[in-house]
Amino acid sequence: MRPNQIFAAMSQEKCGQIMEKIAQQSPEAVKQTVAAAAIALKFRPQFLLKQPLEMRVSSVRRALSRTSANALAEELLAVYFLKCRLDLLSEWLDQVGLEHEEGILKSDVVTSPSEADLRAKVASFLAKDGDDDRGLLLKAFGAQTAIAWPVLDELIEKL
Repeated sequence: MRPNQIFAAMSQEKCGQIMEKIAQQSPEAVKQTVAAAAIALKFRPQFLLKQPLEMRVSSVRRALSRTSANALAEELLAVYFLKCRLDLLSEWLDQVGLEHEEGILKSDVVTSPSEADLRAKVASFLAKDGDDDRGLLLKAFGAQTAIAWPVLDELIEKL
């Protein structure tokens, strides 16, 4: 699943929650995303910035769902987990044994755990609580260009 596909499958409500949390932690990232979405949808950025929140979220989600916005969607998901859900991101990275500093991987080479180990770690991670961001994190993690873990992709398809 690619980052743009994550936004395509996401509810407008969830997208709105993500945008609100990012706006609290990194308002400049939201402004840049809204401006890029406006350009992708052939709107003037100021027009979209002045629209009610619900319309802005709908437009941003629609723009991020496009294949051409894959990099922007990946960036927004990274900002969300690095700025708003670092605790959850760190928990996942620690669980799979990836060295990181504040959620940023220390190595360019990201080796997958064994198939059985990864399946167990994903199941354990998802079972911890009812936080729907756990599934979203796995999708966002697997969608990164640096991650090529076929077993994780298979498990994500079942979410």
